[in-house]
Amino acid sequence: MKSLYLTLFVSFIVSLPMKAQAQSTPIEGKFVHMVFFWLKNPERNTDRESFKKALNQFMETNPQVISTHIGQPAPTNRPVIDNSYTYSLVVSFPDLATQNAYQVDPTHLLFVEQAQALWDKVVVYDSISE
Repeated sequence: MKSLYLTLFVSFIVSLPMKAQAQSTPIEGKFVHMVFFWLKNPERNTDRESFKKALNQFMETNPQVISTHIGQPAPTNRPVIDNSYTYSLVVSFPDLATQNAYQVDPTHLLFVEQAQALWDKVVVYDSISE
């Protein structure tokens, strides 16, 4: 009986399409907005917490964003990697017009007002798919 179950299990695994096992999930939307923040005092926990609170509140209330990722530098070390930033924000939009609306949305303006005193530098990379 064990051999029958093992045979059925192996047959099932082998029958799974290989592409489904290795398939990646595309980012939602055609417009990706990547923002990197360097805090003035990254070692100060109160500054980090204030920044994260403002950023999370912003992402929870903004109506234009369709997907988001808030992160910190990964522990990777290769010559092509810049991990000098403190936090990153990656968001996506369906199109350029929606991203333009995001720039003047009250939630975005409030976030900038609340958090800009905490950062020393911000760098933005925008990308649009064809």
